Amino acid sequence: MSEGPRKQKYSATRRLLLKSKLLKKAASMLVAEGEQKKEEKQRAVNESFPPLMLSGLSVQELQDLCKELHRKIDVVDETRYDMELKVVKNDMEIQTLTQKIIELKGVKRPSLKRVKKTTDDMLGAYTDSTKLMKADFKANLKTVKKDEEKREEVTDWRKNVEAMSGMEGRKKLFNAAQ
Repeated sequence: MSEGPRKQKYSATRRLLLKSKLLKKAASMLVAEGEQKKEEKQRAVNESFPPLMLSGLSVQELQDLCKELHRKIDVVDETRYDMELKVVKNDMEIQTLTQKIIELKGVKRPSLKRVKKTTDDMLGAYTDSTKLMKADFKANLKTVKKDEEKREEVTDWRKNVEAMSGMEGRKKLFNAAQ
């Protein structure tokens, strides 16, 4: 039997419809679960502490009731503190166990990538002279020659005007242009 491309059991629209129905059902179940937790909490509080009937009690009875409530609060605080310590202890134990697991597994080494190097690079890496040459970056730079523009010396302009005046000055300009 040849295994070709498998035909999907459901179309895309059918899958989308099923997915949306599942999400709606899950949302309604979450809401129902939240309400159930609230009711259970209220029931536990009502069992532990019934509603107080304060009407018609004398001052001495009210003081006795307050003392009784303080004792109950102390008991609840002690149990809460004990539970918190147990949770912290368990968390610490979980952390130590996960660290032991990591130590037993060992550290995964990442796969190294191949680096292309020439033989000159490989051999030159071990000699001191090449390290010095590589460290001296300016030695490997090309020198650039700048063409210095011909600058005319600044002379007294009066002498220049006198030299250029007359036919001799025009002749010099004509010869310079050619």
